[in-house]
Amino acid sequence: MKGETTDAPAPPLSPAGELVRRHDRDRFMTALFAPAARREDLFALYAFNYEIARVRETVSEPMLGRIRLQWWRECIEAAYQGGPVRRHVVAEAVTAAIRSRGLSRGPFDRLIDTRERDLDESPFPTLGSLRDYAAGTSAALIELAVEALAAGSGTANEAAREVGVGYALAGLLRAVPFHARLGRCYIPADIAAHAGLDLRDYAAARASAPLRAAVAEIAAAASDCLRRARDLRARVPRAAVPALLPAIIAARALDRLRRARYDPFDPALATGDPLQSWRLAAAALLGRF
Repeated sequence: MKGETTDAPAPPLSPAGELVRRHDRDRFMTALFAPAARREDLFALYAFNYEIARVRETVSEPMLGRIRLQWWRECIEAAYQGGPVRRHVVAEAVTAAIRSRGLSRGPFDRLIDTRERDLDESPFPTLGSLRDYAAGTSAALIELAVEALAAGSGTANEAAREVGVGYALAGLLRAVPFHARLGRCYIPADIAAHAGLDLRDYAAARASAPLRAAVAEIAAAASDCLRRARDLRARVPRAAVPALLPAIIAARALDRLRRARYDPFDPALATGDPLQSWRLAAAALLGRF
């Protein structure tokens, strides 16, 4: 009839999708640009990542964290061996994604193994070791997301690794105020020593010249990763773009940090990017990342 509309309300989010929406807004927004038939697989991967990334925050001692990570290892093992699924919404979702999409096991093992590093309070000794951590966490996750989108290729996987490391390094810089309040420092020891960083300034949220220099060096490493990923763009399947959109978020965060003169405690950095959804939409439309 005239005047009627065929528009229907959007279906409610799955439990995994709702968890990602609440706790990982960046990745939730990027997943919305994936084809509807693949979106739940991304939500499952990102929810799984959230669960293992928060282990450190939910345990009182490292051994309990290792037990929790072992629980997730067993979930992944069961998913690949055809065993019964644990009664847990994220375990159920990630098992369904693994079995329906035939996802590779290696990145899951790297994710869990690398997350054990979160239980170690010692600082990363070098920038290289921090990059390895970023590759084992963020990059491994993006590799799985690319595979879930049926867009895996040598070039796409290479871009995933560069975007993953760049996004993780930028994310760690965004989280400096949070980590400083908790007494944690992700600035590698070699960079801290070279810059002459006094960790008392870091703990007191003082943007000293050495701290700015250290932050600038890590930011430069992140920018280099994003540049190398962009250099591959012409050879990356367009279907992989939703998995690689975190590069847009990282690039914007690094640009804001540069304009703050690499002061990670600048209050302006605490506000979100009001145009983020538009930036992601434009990038997805143009096939960029």
